[in-house]
Amino acid sequence: MRADEVRAEARRELTLCNACRYCEGFCAMFPAMELRRAFADGDLDYLANLCHGCRGCYYACQYAPPHEFAINLPRALAELRAESYATYSWPKALASLFERNGVTVSLAMALGLALVCVPAFLWRPADLLFGVHRGPGAFYAVISYETMVSAAFASFGFALLALAVSAARFWRGTGAGAAPQLRDVARAARDALTLRHLGGGGDGCNDAGERFSQARRWFHHALFYGFGLCFASTCVAAFYERVLGELSPFPYWSAPVLLGTVGGIGMTIGSAGLGWLKWKGDTNPASPRMSGADAALLFLLGMTALTGLVLLILRGTPAMGLLLAVHLGFVLALFLVMPYSKFVHGIYRVLALVRHAREQREARSLHMPS
Repeated sequence: MRADEVRAEARRELTLCNACRYCEGFCAMFPAMELRRAFADGDLDYLANLCHGCRGCYYACQYAPPHEFAINLPRALAELRAESYATYSWPKALASLFERNGVTVSLAMALGLALVCVPAFLWRPADLLFGVHRGPGAFYAVISYETMVSAAFASFGFALLALAVSAARFWRGTGAGAAPQLRDVARAARDALTLRHLGGGGDGCNDAGERFSQARRWFHHALFYGFGLCFASTCVAAFYERVLGELSPFPYWSAPVLLGTVGGIGMTIGSAGLGWLKWKGDTNPASPRMSGADAALLFLLGMTALTGLVLLILRGTPAMGLLLAVHLGFVLALFLVMPYSKFVHGIYRVLALVRHAREQREARSLHMPS
């Protein structure tokens, strides 16, 4: 389906839903939709990213297929989200490459980076690559500190720049207007951190069919907070090395290791659980074009966490050098594809929630008695 066809179909379904309003209590998207009588392209992108994909409206809708109206709003908005990822991403060339084949690109980058690291290490003496290294600085006996830090900073810095530019373009492109107030940001942060809207009318999502479940919400929590803990682990480790002068690998009971262990377990469980839900879920309200990109991101997140945990367990064995190379390969691949994967939906959704908080506050103020 072409971009104009995707927008036309989403506009048609939203217009019919705006007349019906049976599902208005399901998530934040419906109250935002009801504030509009027409839907510009920016409004469509905003509403699509405000949708949390719980699918409750699909199973509640009396006009869903096989009805002649063929209302399938979760699929229409998922297709529209995919268009918004490509529309606001930067730079365009890399975004279009990922959009064409997310699984192939992600796997190729992960495996390619790992294969680049491994031959480089083979130039070093075998006793360094496959030897047993223990104590502070053991990792740097295999790969130098300068190489590891420069690669991480270059890839992560590029990802942050690309995500920041994309976020700014989304905010402007959707017509969000001026900078939000702090109370709107606080409300959006609360809704995002608790996944308040990832549950339809309150009973959960409809991933496998009409039966409600909170599984998707909890797997999302495990993945999100696991990622946050792993990032915190990296920051604390950098503080240990740069400020305290202590070199990794750190003791098992140190703060960086504990944070990384809990975070890695959370990421592994979350990515595997979300992948399982997608595999067994109903495909009718899903977007076929996003299935490859979704699987690619979950694979990278899961393998990044899993290889980190295996490296932690086997860091005192001859396998450490090879495991370090593979883990770094997945980490670098994840950084590079983050701006061109479904990872951006978290940023766009938070921005959409900020705008939604402002709109709802303004709407309430208009109806308050003077």
